[in-house]
Amino acid sequence: MEYLPRVIDDRLSRWLRGQPAVRLEGPRGCGKTTTALQHAGSAVHLDAHAGMTELAQLDPDRILTGRAPRLIDEWRLAPSLWPQLTQRLDDQALPGRYLLTSSATPLEYRHHTREAARLSVLRMRTMTLSERLGAQAPVSLAGLAYGDRVTGVRSRLSYTQLAEQAVRGGWPELLDADTDAAISYNAGYLQSLAHTDLKTLVLTRHQPDRITDLLTALARHTAADISLAGLGHDTQAGLARDTVRSYLDALDRLHVWEPQPAWQPPLNTRARLRHRPRAHLADPALACAALGHDADRLADDPDQFATIFTAMVIHDLRVYLEGTGAQLWHYKDETGLAIDAIIQYPDGRWAALQTSLGDHHTIDAEIALETLRDERLDLDQIGQPRYLAVITGGTHATTIRNRTHAIPLATLTA
Repeated sequence: MEYLPRVIDDRLSRWLRGQPAVRLEGPRGCGKTTTALQHAGSAVHLDAHAGMTELAQLDPDRILTGRAPRLIDEWRLAPSLWPQLTQRLDDQALPGRYLLTSSATPLEYRHHTREAARLSVLRMRTMTLSERLGAQAPVSLAGLAYGDRVTGVRSRLSYTQLAEQAVRGGWPELLDADTDAAISYNAGYLQSLAHTDLKTLVLTRHQPDRITDLLTALARHTAADISLAGLGHDTQAGLARDTVRSYLDALDRLHVWEPQPAWQPPLNTRARLRHRPRAHLADPALACAALGHDADRLADDPDQFATIFTAMVIHDLRVYLEGTGAQLWHYKDETGLAIDAIIQYPDGRWAALQTSLGDHHTIDAEIALETLRDERLDLDQIGQPRYLAVITGGTHATTIRNRTHAIPLATLTA
């Protein structure tokens, strides 16, 4: 199948031109190896067969030597290579020497601080909505930050088609699959997580049913505030906080659980900020699979679909912001005002985005954004927003007023 370019390609190329080694990490099946091969001068795959890890110990030079950038695929499988690799970078720190991919972060790697500090990390995720559609999206997130206006832009996705994309997900191997096959793939992915992938990562006794229970609880809390105790109470088994923490740590190292932290800006009111993160799985389609949603069932439940759509927006924003130095937050205060996405740029400036599944709710989302800007934030300290935007599941994109935009998700790119 012809390679479909990814948003991360440009950033990976730029990093390899400026850094001696780059780690490309992300959930199993998101396309890391395929993308890395587009940039590699030579490659070795440590998961090709069991003998590769033995070879890495017997003759590390055979693994590490090759035309640059040398791709070491699933490098986590051979810990004996880590100090060898670091020594090579110390001896000759030329840019673009190594490209390392991994679908999990070993616990023991966290203690190798010297190695960790030398290797810059790009996180790769499943495909965004615009990447899947294969057409150049007309609205640039970076352009919005520099004052671009949005005119004459339409999305080609209907409400039903958007629901189909939600339950399919962004796994590259599903691009040509029918929707039923994609749903089965996502259900199987969850089963593999619980029964196989987490087996060697959890610090407590491996109990697949309890992991499945927690994954389902995470799905129910998609794009909602969560706590360890709350997640535990929402499981059928009533999991203890320490068990939930251990499972979440393992899911984090598999890159399939990615919480969205709460923003803590200076305020001009006495309203107290909420601090809990929001729950997100690696792809919103996994949440759909955990909850048993097909496209029709999701489309028939607008409230549930709105939650999944918010998760789709956060997923895509993360892809577009990866490698830029920007941070993605959510906002919530004790008055109930909640903003789905706050982008904080490296220069300290910020933008706020609210989601709205349908065009008819755009005005409510716009009011929430203006309330944040005009009634909550201390703008003397943080300045005016670069822009405000409502990301919709509708069809029309436009600039509502100065620096405030309504943008269908399918028309958005980096």
